Amino acid sequence: MSKKRYFIQLAYDGSLYHGWQTQPNAITVQELLDKAMSVFFRQPIETLGCGRTDAGVHATDFYAHFDVEGVEEAKVLSAVTGINAMLPYQIAAKRIIPVHDDAHARFDATARAYKYYMHFEKNPFKLNRSWLVKDKLDIEAMNNAAALLLNYTDFSCFSKSNTQTFTNNCKVAKAVFEQQEDGLVFTIQADRFLRNMVRAIMGTLVQIGKKEINLADFKTIIESKNRSKAGQSVPACGLYLVKIEYPYIR
Repeated sequence: MSKKRYFIQLAYDGSLYHGWQTQPNAITVQELLDKAMSVFFRQPIETLGCGRTDAGVHATDFYAHFDVEGVEEAKVLSAVTGINAMLPYQIAAKRIIPVHDDAHARFDATARAYKYYMHFEKNPFKLNRSWLVKDKLDIEAMNNAAALLLNYTDFSCFSKSNTQTFTNNCKVAKAVFEQQEDGLVFTIQADRFLRNMVRAIMGTLVQIGKKEINLADFKTIIESKNRSKAGQSVPACGLYLVKIEYPYIR
């Protein structure tokens, strides 16, 4: 049996981890997943994720691809239970999907969506899972500003500096705040995201909500393409990667 490529779909609580990507001197989701899968399949397994999530960021829908050699497809597809048994409770494998040999979890994704959760009263059950905001926010003004994101493609002002990306262009398809009984959730969908982009957008939209800046200021910030003009990044705890779309996965 030859080498074959698969996608693994995951969900994880990022509170305890230093993000997705393996790095020295820090525990990451990728490191723990690769170790669990290598033990299960009895061969070195190296996954490649659909993107990076920073320390403390969560994911309810995350994909990574990997290659496995000399294992029947049926065994690979039924490996979720065994892999989960080797993973900490904060990381869950959901399913394994056979894909074509050059399928790529990062470059083949056609859309990504994030949600950011905020709450306004102290709640111990939201610790590390939502951002406690003590200020009163103008939700309508924030939504008006968020809608402007759909009119732009260059989001350099919301990108972490020196990321060595080929382009800072993204196509935002949705950006909206919705009031919930116990707080507020911001949903944003685009074809791709820059490093730290969602948290920087949120930080700037909160400035709108606090009436520290207005819509004209928001436009000026985007058009400046300068990160120092935008707001501070909001805490990672409220951010969730919630959807990744591929043309060949349903």
